[in-house]
Amino acid sequence: MDRPDAPGDPGSTDPAGSGAVAATYCATLVDEWSLGGVEEAVVCPGSRSTPMAIALARHPGILVHIVHDERSAGFMAVGLALESGKPAILLSTSGTAAVHFHAAVVEADLSALPLIAVTADRPPELHGVFAPQTINQRNLYGDSVRWYCEPGAPDEGGSPWWRDLARDALVRARDGLPGPVHLNLAFREPLLGAAGELPARAENSVERQPARVGLPDEDLARLIGLVSGRRGIILAGVRTTMPSDDDQESERKLVLGLASDLGWPVFADAASGVRVRHPAIVSTFDLLLRNERFASERQPEVVLRFGGLLTSRVLNAWLISSRAVQVAFDRYGRCPDPDRVLSRSHPVSPPVVAEALIHQDISPAPADWLASWNDADKRARVAVERGLVGLGEVTEPAAVMDVLAAVPTGGRLVVSSSMPIRDLEWFAAPRDRVVVHSNRGANGIDGVTSTAIGVALGSGAPTVLLVGDVAFLHDSAALTGLRSRDANLVIVVIDNDGGGIFSFLPQAQEMAEGEFEVLFGTPHGTDLRFLAAAHGLAVEQVRTRAGLQAALAGALHRRGPRVIIARSDRKENVGVHQRLNGFVAAAVESRAV
Repeated sequence: MDRPDAPGDPGSTDPAGSGAVAATYCATLVDEWSLGGVEEAVVCPGSRSTPMAIALARHPGILVHIVHDERSAGFMAVGLALESGKPAILLSTSGTAAVHFHAAVVEADLSALPLIAVTADRPPELHGVFAPQTINQRNLYGDSVRWYCEPGAPDEGGSPWWRDLARDALVRARDGLPGPVHLNLAFREPLLGAAGELPARAENSVERQPARVGLPDEDLARLIGLVSGRRGIILAGVRTTMPSDDDQESERKLVLGLASDLGWPVFADAASGVRVRHPAIVSTFDLLLRNERFASERQPEVVLRFGGLLTSRVLNAWLISSRAVQVAFDRYGRCPDPDRVLSRSHPVSPPVVAEALIHQDISPAPADWLASWNDADKRARVAVERGLVGLGEVTEPAAVMDVLAAVPTGGRLVVSSSMPIRDLEWFAAPRDRVVVHSNRGANGIDGVTSTAIGVALGSGAPTVLLVGDVAFLHDSAALTGLRSRDANLVIVVIDNDGGGIFSFLPQAQEMAEGEFEVLFGTPHGTDLRFLAAAHGLAVEQVRTRAGLQAALAGALHRRGPRVIIARSDRKENVGVHQRLNGFVAAAVESRAV
């Protein structure tokens, strides 16, 4: 947020009605974005951005969310895009305010989420003279944006191209490989003015460009020969299916239908849209593959990778050792391959690939291939439940299981990076009719609460956020004004007073405890109840599993933004994970539980 410009600043007069020109210019951009399907804007207060803020607020087709902190605003826009697939307008004033969008822009880039970042700027005459709140905003976000444009301060002579500018920004953010665009708009004083008649709308609307519809015949033939009669696995990573409820259901049926035809197990990320109750889904794969004998006896020959990577290091190491032929598919052609193991990758939507293969004459895998995985999965699931018996205190594996189970049908679950997304992948049972979101582009913990707020506002559905205490603190600015937002959001914070994930890394065993705590454990000592209460939010702290279950049921029944603090212990959490791994190993070895 910036201060109002002082009287006498350069450019403070209004030659030729420049305030009216700026107002008309911004109103035209906003009108064109609305025609193209944009419905929401996230606006940070500031002076230099006044013409655009007013245009957004006054347009009847745009819902405006006011957010005080720019970093939180950026991630709210990410959450809106995660839920709707449509770009939101993200607006800041000039100076360092614009810098704070960068993390969200990076996440939108790597997650292929549409976003239109509009940064207000000082006009050219205020650059290079140390004018207040004037920094170099040119190409501020570098290669993370699909397009950068700096059209200069508006003048009436440019009005024939104003709608073109808006359409270009929308198309570049939305079509092809979706992602963020950056418009850096300079405004001279005065910043207030009455909008005049807008330039005429174009007769043709902006249509989405069609996505690639399938594999070329030669690639399809090669794929048929590769999978026929082989022992294989389907990996369903982030965004295997589209997030909208209707698309996700039909696309999920195709992916799981292919798995059934092939007789292959599916290892699915919680945010893939595929991790549901189905005979092909093996949800305990990470736990099973920790048993060396089991893992060595079930080496796949072929792996089809749909969407992004899963979090399991154990899985990825096993796939490398298997020497299986791995082929990847992603609707945007973003097929991650950090281990350099892919034989081929294709920029094709996974459901499209599944549909193409379903209609072919393909021999399935040997009958015992999927059956052996199903049997082991059932035994591992029972072992996990038994391993939690008698543990009355909050445990992080049980917390993710209980949180997912509590989300109402049709609801949303937003999961933070670090331990929550891993625990969800490792321990949670499959769940139908719940959409799971996570910021898995950059896998950062910044902006998680803001993302969840965007998801809750964008969906209108009951939404639960599962987040660690450090990530919660990192985005505490998101709590500002949350009480007054129409967000049906329950925030569950796993509070182990520090960075719990580091306790699982070699640093915890190889370093002196005091040094480890300073550098990695990083206890913060913050009472999160008071932090939530300071923002006027209803907050409850629990220490038992039964208490967490009851608090979740109560919070979801009462609706509105609420916070549940679930206390945990980092050292004991490592022990619980080891206990559960031991129970699963025993079940796998004995073939009975």
